[in-house]
Amino acid sequence: MVSVRSAEERQREIVGEARRTGSVDVGELAEELGVAKETIRRDLRVLESHGLLRRTHGGAYPVESAGFETTLAFRTTLHVPEKRRIAAAAAELLGEAETVFIDEGYTPQLIAEALPEGRPLTVVTASLAAAGALATRDEITVLLLGGRVRGGTLATVEHWTTKMLAAFVIDLAFVGANGISREHGLTTPDPAVSEVKAQAVRASRRRVFAGVHTKFGAVSFCRFAEVGEFEAIVTSTGLPASEAHRYALQGPQVIRV
Repeated sequence: MVSVRSAEERQREIVGEARRTGSVDVGELAEELGVAKETIRRDLRVLESHGLLRRTHGGAYPVESAGFETTLAFRTTLHVPEKRRIAAAAAELLGEAETVFIDEGYTPQLIAEALPEGRPLTVVTASLAAAGALATRDEITVLLLGGRVRGGTLATVEHWTTKMLAAFVIDLAFVGANGISREHGLTTPDPAVSEVKAQAVRASRRRVFAGVHTKFGAVSFCRFAEVGEFEAIVTSTGLPASEAHRYALQGPQVIRV
């Protein structure tokens, strides 16, 4: 990063760095930008108040919004052990389901890979990655929803996708989100993606949200579901037990792994 003159320019640099690398560190930013650590902390508080970053101990990470969304490739590099544990725990909630919706995103893709061997299932998905992971399994029938493919997430969207989804009654949906909060529910940056997720929620008898702890408290542009519409939330132990309890009060079982 280059030296900047104003607080606004400095904060723009901080957001850009967080979005490029996935997180920023107070000490490193202070050194790179030639300002005091307290100045950086003040910048981070401002950026958090604007919904652009979430502060952590010693740094911050970017919040996905209408103007910024990470790619599937980038998501495969963050919190991978936690995402694998979450996916395995979510797959254990299959119960008696015979038809399953798998959402777009890396954690849902891992859920697809964690589905039990030898169990006959029909899987409906907008995710090319999830469909590819399951297509060679003889006991699983994969229905890939048609539509425009988003390059960043390798998933289909728009009216072709939602119209096909609307024709189904699905036993269980595994749903992801860019943010989940008790006040604003489940959110995602892109309206087209939001429509697919909302239709999946409507089409499904049971719904499970799976996502790492960094999703909690984050709010993106488009709301597609409320917390109380889900029977279970599966996340990592990075979500404090006290906060998990607050989400559970809205209805779902909260599982921390």
